[in-house]
Amino acid sequence: MISVPDNSQSPLHQPTQFDVIVVGAGAAGLYAALCLPDRLNVALITKDTLSIGASDWAQGGIAAAIAPGDSPVLHVEDTLRAGAGLCDADAVEFLAQQAPDRIRSLVEMGVTFDRRGEQLALTLEAAHSRPRVLHAADTTGRAVVSTLTALVLRQSHITVLQQAFALSVWLNPETGHCQGVQLMYQGKISWIRAGAVVLATGGGGQVFAQTTNPDVSTGDGVAIAWRAGAILRDLEFVQFHPTALTKPGAPHFLISEAVRGEGAHLVDDQGHRFAFEYHPDGELAPRDVVSRAIFSHLQKTKPDPATSHVYLDLRPIPDDRIRHRFPNIIQVCQQWGVDVFRDMIPVTPAAHYWMGGIATDLMTSTSIPNLYAVGETASTGVHGANRLASNSLLECIVFGAQLGELTPDQSVLNQDSASISPLTLSDEATKTDKMLAIQDELKRLVWQSAGICRSAQKLERAIAQVEVWQSELAALPLSQQLRNLTPQKTVQLDVPNADYLVRTWGETSNLLDIAYLILKSALFRTESRGGHYRLDYPQPDPNWQMHTLVQEERWWKG
Repeated sequence: MISVPDNSQSPLHQPTQFDVIVVGAGAAGLYAALCLPDRLNVALITKDTLSIGASDWAQGGIAAAIAPGDSPVLHVEDTLRAGAGLCDADAVEFLAQQAPDRIRSLVEMGVTFDRRGEQLALTLEAAHSRPRVLHAADTTGRAVVSTLTALVLRQSHITVLQQAFALSVWLNPETGHCQGVQLMYQGKISWIRAGAVVLATGGGGQVFAQTTNPDVSTGDGVAIAWRAGAILRDLEFVQFHPTALTKPGAPHFLISEAVRGEGAHLVDDQGHRFAFEYHPDGELAPRDVVSRAIFSHLQKTKPDPATSHVYLDLRPIPDDRIRHRFPNIIQVCQQWGVDVFRDMIPVTPAAHYWMGGIATDLMTSTSIPNLYAVGETASTGVHGANRLASNSLLECIVFGAQLGELTPDQSVLNQDSASISPLTLSDEATKTDKMLAIQDELKRLVWQSAGICRSAQKLERAIAQVEVWQSELAALPLSQQLRNLTPQKTVQLDVPNADYLVRTWGETSNLLDIAYLILKSALFRTESRGGHYRLDYPQPDPNWQMHTLVQEERWWKG
């Protein structure tokens, strides 16, 4: 992790308004902040510290058609094929055409991609027809994020607020336009005005018990946008990465798809390469196919498939190639007692990427004026029902760049100074046990009911249980106090660890809401397609080659 100086405003001089607020400091938020015109006063808000996010964990790379034998047309074709009929063709074309220029911009910013001689090195990943994935060893996300972070910290017009948690989008009650955010920061809950708010909070993998996502991925942007009335899209489509390290006590560390692209084999405990029984491309089939292949194989061969695993065998790859391409994987596996040069890596599928999100256009605008979304939080239409490998970092950069055209709504800004009043919480309101217990049980429930294989019966039961937990959370004394705060009135919480308390409450609320949204969307779509697989509707249905759209409590096809 990089050591980051905190250039946050001091509590005494924290501004009450910015031209633009960017919520989230992964690749999408950082790049968006850097692309915003430097005449604007920008706040970059992160609920943790800089460099803690899914982008930082991205190992495989970033896709772009820059090789002589490649073209954006081929990149478009591969993306559309992976998306299982639900990609927005215009968005995909825009993504592929912009990719080479965005890569050049990253190189100019100082991102050190691997090279072969003078040329940028490219590797092949699953479902790509050409080698087009740039990488920085197996820590590409970290290379991108660390470079962008260093650049952000040098910008005098960008104020970084670390360990600041956005609780809600602040809407103008008369126009319905976004005019800022409600923010928990340094013991205070305040209302910060902005002419534009950009949500770049990443995905929601932490709603699943098995996930490759970091702890911060609790679906915050999607949840607060839904509560504000924004239109969401395709929330049932979750990509389950086929190969996450599975060792007792170890995190579900993602073993990059690039490993299979370089020649690793997926085998069972008999050494059998079983994936070819499920798809002619074997371990290089699309991710959802490989994940279901592992799931199905374990169902057939193991007495308790939920706790079993298969193996990833790197030994077919030359040792020097492994050392060059996958030093981080070598190191992490070593920490957990796996020597990749001698041992096979035990792996299992885990929730990895959320294709759905807040519906946006090519300019990143949402259905709420002055509210924008970028990165995994957004549904731009480029991923369809199943994301093509290494298009996610690319999406962050391509659509983040669109914010260079942003003109904030200056009419929402004024110089009103909010008074600060103390908010006293009862002892009962400061307890987190109930909230943490709900989170733990919720993750297990969603994994079992809306994981790799789904059915109406399990989904309906899970929705009923989530509604019970939502009611229980709403009944907590803390909820009663925090949900009735007056806009534009700042409150100071006079309890120890106030920021942790409110963040725990906010994340619990967000996890419950996105669980509800995923479950309801999965129940609504009565077919199987891409990252959504129904045991009771196992085939794609041509009548369902449409998006799932959600606004408040309304679901419809579009």
